Amino acid sequence: MAEWESDMGASPRAQIYNFFDEPDSSGKSMDERRKEHIAYEYLCHLEEAKKWIEACIVEELPPTTDLEQALRNGVILAKLGHYYSPEVLPIKRIYDLNEAKYKVRGLHFKHTDNFNFWIKTLEKIGLPKIFYPITTDLYDRKNMPKVIYCVHALSLFLFKLGKAPLIQDLVGTAQFTEEEISAMKKELDKYGIQMPAFGKIGGILATEMPVDEVALHAAVLAINEAIDKQIVEETLQALQNPAALLVKIESTNSERYQDELYHSKRTKEDKSQERITSMDVSEADVYDVILTRAEIQGALDMVNAMVKKEIATARHVAAIEEINEAIQLGDLGRLLKALLNSDARLSDLKEENIRWYMDVLGKACRDKEESCGDGKLNFAEISDILTIANQVAEHSRQVEAALLAVNSAIDGGVAEEILAALQNEVLDLVDVTPAVSDYYCDGLVKRKSEKQDLLTEDEIKEVIEEMNEQAERDRSVGGAILAINTAATGYDVEATISALRNEFLTVEPLDEACLHRYHEALKRARDEKGELLTIDEINAIIADVNEQVRLERLKAKALEEINIQTSGEDSSTLLATLHNEHVGLQNVNDNNESHYLTLLQAALQAKIQETGDTSAVLSQDEIQAIIDKANAQTEDAIILAKAIHAINSTLKEGGAEEVLAALKEPTIYLRSITDECAATYQAKLLEATDEKAQKVGADTDEGWSEYRTKEGHIYYYNGETDQSQWEKPENFTGTSHELTRDEIQIAVTKVTADFDRWALLKSNEPLVTLLQAMWRTILVRRAFRARLKYLRDNESSAVRVQAHWKGYKQRQAYKDRLHHLTSLTQQTIKLQSMVRMWRERKRYRERLAFFRANVRSVIQIQSAWRAHTAKKQYKTLTDVQNPPASTVRRFLQLLEQSDIDFSEELECQRLKAQVVQEIRANQQLEQDLNVMDIKIGLLVKNRITLQDVVSQSAKLKKTGVQEIGAGLGTMSKANRETVASYQHLFYILQTDPRYFAKLIFEMPQSKTTRFMENVILTVFNYAQNHREQYLLIKLFETALREEVTSKVDKISEIITGNPTVIKMVVHFTRGGQNILRDLLGPLVQEVLNNKDLCIITSPVDVYKAWINQMESKTGEASKLPYDVSNDQALEHQEVRDNISTMVKDLHDITERFLNLILESIHKIPYAMRYIAMQLRLALHAKFPEAPEEDILKVIGNLLYYRYMNPAIVAPDGFDIVDVGAEQQLTSDQRRNLGNIAKVLQYAAANKKFEGENVALSAINPYIEEAFKKFRDFFLRASSVETAEAKFGIDEYSDVIMLAKPVIYISAKEICSTHQLLLEHVDAIAPDPIDPIHAILKELGSAPSIENLIGRLPDIPVGDDPAEYMALAGKTEIELTLGAKAEVKSTDDDDTDMKALFVRTKRMVVDILRAQPGESLTTVLYTPATSSQEDDHQALISNRAETEKQKLSRGATLRKMNSIYGDHELPLEGMKRKVLRNLRLLESENLVSSSDDYQDIINAIAKDIRNQHRYRQQRKKELARLQATLTKLNKKASFYGEQIDYYQRYVKACLDNLAKAGVTKVKSGRGKKGNAASGDAEFKKTTVRYTGQKLHEKGVILEVEGLPHHQFRNVTFEISSTGVGTFEVSAKFMGVSMEKVDLVFQDLLQLQYEGLAVMKMFGRAKINVNLLIYLINKKFYGN
Repeated sequence: MAEWESDMGASPRAQIYNFFDEPDSSGKSMDERRKEHIAYEYLCHLEEAKKWIEACIVEELPPTTDLEQALRNGVILAKLGHYYSPEVLPIKRIYDLNEAKYKVRGLHFKHTDNFNFWIKTLEKIGLPKIFYPITTDLYDRKNMPKVIYCVHALSLFLFKLGKAPLIQDLVGTAQFTEEEISAMKKELDKYGIQMPAFGKIGGILATEMPVDEVALHAAVLAINEAIDKQIVEETLQALQNPAALLVKIESTNSERYQDELYHSKRTKEDKSQERITSMDVSEADVYDVILTRAEIQGALDMVNAMVKKEIATARHVAAIEEINEAIQLGDLGRLLKALLNSDARLSDLKEENIRWYMDVLGKACRDKEESCGDGKLNFAEISDILTIANQVAEHSRQVEAALLAVNSAIDGGVAEEILAALQNEVLDLVDVTPAVSDYYCDGLVKRKSEKQDLLTEDEIKEVIEEMNEQAERDRSVGGAILAINTAATGYDVEATISALRNEFLTVEPLDEACLHRYHEALKRARDEKGELLTIDEINAIIADVNEQVRLERLKAKALEEINIQTSGEDSSTLLATLHNEHVGLQNVNDNNESHYLTLLQAALQAKIQETGDTSAVLSQDEIQAIIDKANAQTEDAIILAKAIHAINSTLKEGGAEEVLAALKEPTIYLRSITDECAATYQAKLLEATDEKAQKVGADTDEGWSEYRTKEGHIYYYNGETDQSQWEKPENFTGTSHELTRDEIQIAVTKVTADFDRWALLKSNEPLVTLLQAMWRTILVRRAFRARLKYLRDNESSAVRVQAHWKGYKQRQAYKDRLHHLTSLTQQTIKLQSMVRMWRERKRYRERLAFFRANVRSVIQIQSAWRAHTAKKQYKTLTDVQNPPASTVRRFLQLLEQSDIDFSEELECQRLKAQVVQEIRANQQLEQDLNVMDIKIGLLVKNRITLQDVVSQSAKLKKTGVQEIGAGLGTMSKANRETVASYQHLFYILQTDPRYFAKLIFEMPQSKTTRFMENVILTVFNYAQNHREQYLLIKLFETALREEVTSKVDKISEIITGNPTVIKMVVHFTRGGQNILRDLLGPLVQEVLNNKDLCIITSPVDVYKAWINQMESKTGEASKLPYDVSNDQALEHQEVRDNISTMVKDLHDITERFLNLILESIHKIPYAMRYIAMQLRLALHAKFPEAPEEDILKVIGNLLYYRYMNPAIVAPDGFDIVDVGAEQQLTSDQRRNLGNIAKVLQYAAANKKFEGENVALSAINPYIEEAFKKFRDFFLRASSVETAEAKFGIDEYSDVIMLAKPVIYISAKEICSTHQLLLEHVDAIAPDPIDPIHAILKELGSAPSIENLIGRLPDIPVGDDPAEYMALAGKTEIELTLGAKAEVKSTDDDDTDMKALFVRTKRMVVDILRAQPGESLTTVLYTPATSSQEDDHQALISNRAETEKQKLSRGATLRKMNSIYGDHELPLEGMKRKVLRNLRLLESENLVSSSDDYQDIINAIAKDIRNQHRYRQQRKKELARLQATLTKLNKKASFYGEQIDYYQRYVKACLDNLAKAGVTKVKSGRGKKGNAASGDAEFKKTTVRYTGQKLHEKGVILEVEGLPHHQFRNVTFEISSTGVGTFEVSAKFMGVSMEKVDLVFQDLLQLQYEGLAVMKMFGRAKINVNLLIYLINKKFYGN
């Protein structure tokens, strides 16, 4: 052992930095430095392990700080195992060797295989198991120091065996940053890991592996002596001594061994001389100056390694030389052999690339020879070149394959295949475009057909370039056409012209002056066509525009000539120009040429004047209008001339009437003609004619007359010849005697005016006078309006004048008044004072009288205001995230616990204890009654004797015994300490759900329900308050996630199987709750009471009922067959009609049930909804790709099928309706409810009625509609708030509780739970430092009931000891739960941050109550006044007095000392301690001084809010407990009725036996085969079957994972363990596997519920009906 220890201490460590050298006496600081020191040393051990592993596996590992994470996948450890034990762990067995999967997807469960293989290598080499870590230590990073500890032990162990080098000691020499040390400290603190003793590895190895110390010591001394002699042969012989335990000794290296060992020995002697000199002789050790076995083995290993390295180097150099020679000779075979030589250390060689190797290596040799003169390549150059050659060769092969694929695709002629081949990334075809695939296809097919051979890469590239250009051209043309069409649809002319001028288009010549017209024409054509224009259509449109332009230009030229002739002097060709066809003028009359010219000239001049443009010209339309105008004027002129000529002729030859008619001719357009003046007109006109004749001469009339048209033009007319013209006739002198129109009009107007004036004055003489008066009025009004307008226009001036005047008058009055007051100043002031005083007194008296008259209202207002202020402040307390300290201080009194609080808490505890006892008593009664049911049923079938039933009846009488012994009162001190340990045990079982969650799955499935009823619900007090409800729900959640994660492989398994947690949740939510009764009871009762309701869905049953009805009505036997199939029954119309009616009734009543369920979402227990939500989330996490509908079906299976459906199917069994002990539901009632539940079940699962249920297919549409409603219901029902928010639970809840939690548990339950924990402790708590290990270690083995509760009283005479012991096990023990670390408050509590926070919070409350302040910092740093100190002391005194009074009254509830440990400190002392505590809390990031420690103020505010909520919850809890007690008592009464009924039944059986003369029943079993009683003795036997036999009988359907031909190797044993109970065990090839408890009543229940298949052992599928048949036949003789 001395040698093993000396190996660990052979080299002195360097001086380590002292983490405790600073003068800080704070325990917290010293603890921090101690943790930093531990973290530093652990980092050094990590670095040591890293370097040692790197030396072993010859591979670089990640940095030290990342080493733990790198080890988790086990790959590095597996490589290490392969290093020293390759036969156990070959390299191919390492999962994810290159860590590719780990880098992509992270850790996989199969990575644990690497760890397991490594453990096997440790077992193989014999490393003591004390060093072994477990899987979770590495995989889950639960205890990484344990893994590194194992690596260190392995290194020393392998070094001793000579299989590995010695690990280095780096403590004190390795350097790490403060950040790395701090990070490691936090990591170690996070997991709470206790650091292993790395320095004691050597001693542990020595203890665990004893060797022959004497022989070893003698062998080591002999070796040292041989080394001193320096004789090689003797040294080698000494080394080969088996007692020396040295390995790997090579005789060829003996000389080097001698040299190295001699040098090592001399070095050790020199270093030890000085130390030995100063050492006490008694302390000297021979190993101080001689080599130890380990040092000798290390020297041998070093020499072996050096020799091995030298040999390997020589071989490597020779192999490289051989390669260079083969290259120089160009010998491919020799080169290949040289490259494949393992001594060359070349990797990734491929024989098929040898030619590439030769070419590339040869070129490299030549290049090197040219550059430096030496053409030989070294290892690195050869390795790099081979890599390049492999890449080039691989690329060439890929290119050849790709070209072959391209040519193959060309032969196929499919564009897509050719494109895919061209897109091969191996080919350097970067210009391949998928859109041009058709071009590539045509071009390549054409080129290949021309070549008649495979195309090369260059040829393919050439074709691709050509096709790209062709496609680009076609795309450009198409793009240009598209651009033209696109531009034509808009208004951008330039875009259209730009598109037309595209270089890839050939279009008609464009006229620059017609660009806009091109655009308009294209736009018009595009709109008319409604689709794209083709290039031909575009060209046609451009040609049309060009032609139109040409014609327009000719027309413009002609128009220009017309305008020139019009404006010039030469108009000789005007008429010909007007007739030009290009102008297109109509109705040109040659006779009107001069008039045309006149009008054209006038129009041109007018246009020039209008536009101001001297170059203005007339357009075609204007010229045409002028021609039309000239023609019309010519016609009017002729008419006018003829009419005037007719008037002149009539004057000479006609009478007055004829003259009047001529004057009225409309063509002359004479005005003011009156019939009364006809004669006057003639006379005046004749007079005018004579005067004109005299004036021009009587003989000068030449026939031509000159007429002026209404437009003012002169027209000439000859009345004698009827000729007319615009040109002045030749020799025209103007001496015509005829009157012109103007002359006629003048004469007519004068005559008519004279007549009108006379007539007017004659007839309107009175009106003339009136007119004059009105005219004068108008003149006056006009003058007034002008004045008014003037004033309005100058309104501002007028107002200003008025203002000046008014101001003057006001100032004058003010001055007069001021002068008056100034003269009476004293009198004025006195008067004003008196008036003010009188007014204020009056207002005060009125206000006072008002208040006195409304005193009640004033008080109410004041109260309302104070309430409003308090409410506002409380709202600030509750709603504001960070309420100020001043607001919180106002409500601190709410935190005080009153006498009412204590009394209510006591009442809660009393009622809770009573409820638990009643529940347990009722459960026991129910179990006993169930057994009684079974026994009576078996008695009826003659399967047990009457005496067994009488015995069970006697047990029913004894059920009332609650306690046997005196309980805790008789316990010894040792037993009381044991109970205290049990209190700690059940506290962690209650508060940490992991233990029960894992224990549930470690137990057999058959025991889970019983364990749930007997232990789990007891530990959680049947969830009687919010805390226990919360903890129980968290247990269900943890267990559910564990089951889904580890046991569910498919979603359907939740539905088809019987998950443990689901069963537990349903059992819990049904027990003790009347929710289903309140929800479904009324409607179920209505169905039961409806005697007319009969729902039969089987066609055969309906058919038989119809036959029976006909036979009853007619009295004759029916001629129809009685036994028919469903299809035959449905052939009858009466059957179909009856089924249709029943289906309608079924639909209606089912719809009512559905609506009732959908409306009940808020009535479903929170626990059920919360577990449904967790189940949905767990399934989403486990199966992320599963459809939402499938997951909601699972939720529906839980909420409806498992929770609600049984209550509908069997309402009497679930206390939904009241049914007496002697009453039962009829078959019709059960069938009706069963059909309703069946439809609801199908709707919840979206399952259609098919096959045997085809008669209900008419209801399938309703199934789909109902499923949609159910789906929404399931989603909403599985969405609730978190449990923490629901119950108001947080991490401090247990710490601030008024009373510790109490449970009432039987002694038997304590013992059985203890035994279960001991059996499965490694599974539920794999971590050895788990606190449950320490508690179980203190408790020791599971006690017996007598040991736990003390000595039992003597067993009464005649009582069965076993039964009496069972009753004794029901003795209830009250356990006050609490954490083991919870003790009275001392300074050591500072290490518990949670308790420190709560205690500091309580002290802050006391400080704030005595001293106000805006913030906590202000209060703490402001000195307290004497009055505040007095208030604080008074508070302490009052609290102490209150506690004393409570004790004097016998109160059992007190304040927890862990909270009020500092309650007697003075105010300033308390503030100092609070400041110190706050600094500690701030170091743990629980509070912050930057926000004035607002976190602790927020916590106090939360306590205030929760205090009210807790009081309300407690009142509700009291009411609920009282209601529960009432219901439990009612249930107990119901059970009592059943017991009375059974007692009467048994008594009747006994009376019947007595009457029949049967011998009195003795206390033992009745005689077998008693004919009078008919009883048969129960067969307590065991039957055995092979799996093959049971499979043939149909009992076993299949066994998962076991083929049918293996069934013959499986043996099943069924043994009776009691009345109606059996034990089934399985053996595979003689090896016992598992055992399952089977209750016959459970099988009957499954058969009743229609469950034909059940699972046994978790794998075997069993036919329930055939199993019942087998048990009946073998055990009951039926």
